[in-house]
Amino acid sequence: MSSDKVRLDKYLWAIRIFKTRSLATKAIDDGKVKLDGLGLKPSRNVVVGDTYEIKTSARKWLITVTGVIESRVKFAEATKHYEDITPEEDKQYNRRLSSSFYTGKRQSKTGRPTKKQRRDLNEFFDED
Repeated sequence: MSSDKVRLDKYLWAIRIFKTRSLATKAIDDGKVKLDGLGLKPSRNVVVGDTYEIKTSARKWLITVTGVIESRVKFAEATKHYEDITPEEDKQYNRRLSSSFYTGKRQSKTGRPTKKQRRDLNEFFDED
């Protein structure tokens, strides 16, 4: 199941940070995955003890590799192969991002009302 040499893109996909391996490769190429503040290549071998900074569209991660894995496994199993050491301030940032997730509805007091909201307002004010 695990071997000595695993590519970084394959590892990030296997531990379920990215949904596909190509997304992991693109993020690494775009500089969203760093080791000691330096950009990396997708073909870099993962070493136990490495600490990676990862920025995804959903959250920021700071992980330390505790075990090398090359095949995708269940989430509960995948979490055994890294330690999430994300600082508390970034975890707060991640919570804010997830709470403002776009649901398709207009947020209160921003932008123009939808057609339904306008009709409801007109109906409310016309009945006075």
